[in-house]
Amino acid sequence: MAFPRAYLSSAKNLPAILAAIQTSKAPQFDKKFLESLELKSPSDQKIIDVLKGLKFLSNQGAPTERCYAFLDQTQAPAVLADAIRDAYADLFQANINAHNLPKSELIDQFRTARRGQLSASVTKRMIMTFAELCKLADFQTPPFNKERRKDDDRAPDGKIREAENNRWKKVRVDGGVYRVLIVSPESSERHRARRRTRRRASGWTLAAFLTTILVATAFVSIFGTPR
Repeated sequence: MAFPRAYLSSAKNLPAILAAIQTSKAPQFDKKFLESLELKSPSDQKIIDVLKGLKFLSNQGAPTERCYAFLDQTQAPAVLADAIRDAYADLFQANINAHNLPKSELIDQFRTARRGQLSASVTKRMIMTFAELCKLADFQTPPFNKERRKDDDRAPDGKIREAENNRWKKVRVDGGVYRVLIVSPESSERHRARRRTRRRASGWTLAAFLTTILVATAFVSIFGTPR
């Protein structure tokens, strides 16, 4: 069993740091960026390794797709929960409600994961980091759907996305999402052929009716009204 080695010395600024991620557009999340947010202490800068463990950042410190998904405040807690599940996958495999485990059980789990190689103080901080992250996450919402996010939310404007069936598509234009009916040329031709067939049928029906009237009129004019 293995967990991320990264941990925080203090979690008092963790909510502020995560909030800063949502309001920033930094191409690189590094110490310089943290200092620009007035987060200059070494304990705050440990968040960089924690975010890498959560796969919010690449090994080079660049924001990942998960980090971009976290920018949406309406789903940020669920995205964070999904990241925690991934980072601590072995823990959640052993107990799907690992975020609710008491501290005593977490100590046993973390000690087992590190085979007793970590000091008590480090183990305590790792558990504290895990617990504080869990407090800010939403584990009630089903795991975040990465494919949905990729298809519906992160695609560039104007890109056609697959929807529930082969004909209806979603198109993002100027930030709005619209459902449009996509009709292939073959489908259009078949539709036009059906319309022509219906018009012909209607035309033949009308012609037959008029012919019947004319024949009846001619019959009357020749033989007179039947008595």
